[in-house]
Amino acid sequence: MNRTSVDDDVTDGDDLSTGLGLRPESRVERRANRRKARARRGFGCFAGLISLLVVGALVAGAVIGFGKGRDAIEQMFAAPDFEGSGTGTVVVEITQGQSAQAIADTLEKKGVVKSARAFERAARDDPRSRQIQAGTYTLHKEMSAKAALELMLDTAKSILVTRISFRAGLTKAEVSETLQKSKLKLPAGAAATALGKTAALGLPSYAKNNAEGFLYPGTYDVPKGATAYTILKLMTAQYAKAAAELDLVKTADRKKLDPYQAVIVASIIGAETNRPQDYTKVSRVIYNRMRAGMRLQMDSTIHYVVGRDGGVFTTPEQRDMDSPYNTYKVKGLPPTPINSPTKDTLRAALNPAQGSWLYFTLINLDTGETAFASTSDEHMNNVKKLQAWCQAHKGRC
Repeated sequence: MNRTSVDDDVTDGDDLSTGLGLRPESRVERRANRRKARARRGFGCFAGLISLLVVGALVAGAVIGFGKGRDAIEQMFAAPDFEGSGTGTVVVEITQGQSAQAIADTLEKKGVVKSARAFERAARDDPRSRQIQAGTYTLHKEMSAKAALELMLDTAKSILVTRISFRAGLTKAEVSETLQKSKLKLPAGAAATALGKTAALGLPSYAKNNAEGFLYPGTYDVPKGATAYTILKLMTAQYAKAAAELDLVKTADRKKLDPYQAVIVASIIGAETNRPQDYTKVSRVIYNRMRAGMRLQMDSTIHYVVGRDGGVFTTPEQRDMDSPYNTYKVKGLPPTPINSPTKDTLRAALNPAQGSWLYFTLINLDTGETAFASTSDEHMNNVKKLQAWCQAHKGRC
């Protein structure tokens, strides 16, 4: 008997299916079944591959669709925007470190763009927006967001280049002279004419239609082609801001002061001393002398009329002149401020130091050191200190 045929018979006879009463699976059937199993496995892998491809296509379509969808949504909820390059002139200040959102908010508030969102989108879509510089810009009202961005990026056209500085303590006549000599190249007499038309300057109601004392000192950036009115209104607006921060009118009222008188006192303080630590003391001396019925005897009020000419003292002839500003002869405050005070001197006028001083005098013209006294004897001793300093520095007094 052949060994192979015997083995095949034994193998077929040992199939466990015979124990269940089923027909034994032949060798041919087993091979066919194995081929079917392999076919099923192959189809499963192919089906999985097809599924991955389908999912990938769906994801890719979703990504592409999202971009289009986003554009459609943005179009549906488009930010309100003007059209064109706008009209008129608007001055806008951009500070260092302002974000695109903050800039956009500023432009909307100033009426440059119709909505902050429109400018934010224009800035987002233009990488050059990161180059926007801090500065003061001349823009237009009702510009499209894109036009506003383009003009801000063109700094040669939009950033203000005319800068004018007014030091503290200038009279309105000196402000007028500074304006006339500025790079604005104003027509002759334009500044004086503007100062005369007080109704257009935005003065507070208590200013008695006089700009003296309300032309706030500082540095101002002004639009190209600006008029004298433009600058003067900027100065009075800055005064209004300082006064509001000090709550000047209500504070003066609580202290039984007229707000106009507070401005006059502040102007005298700034003219009498250049040391901030002495502002409130000078303020106290002024109020103490007025309360005691004494003349103020301030050289600064005479200088307002006759000019200072670099000196700090007045002559006997000047102190004898007839003028409402001659506080050596006339009791009380002068009729108007004598210069443009600062926020610090305004604060000192509203909040004098506590003390009984009735006198003060410079004792060192180089440092501005000032000595205060409550009696005439103390004051005369301080005057001797001044005389000693003048003796040691001949030609300086």
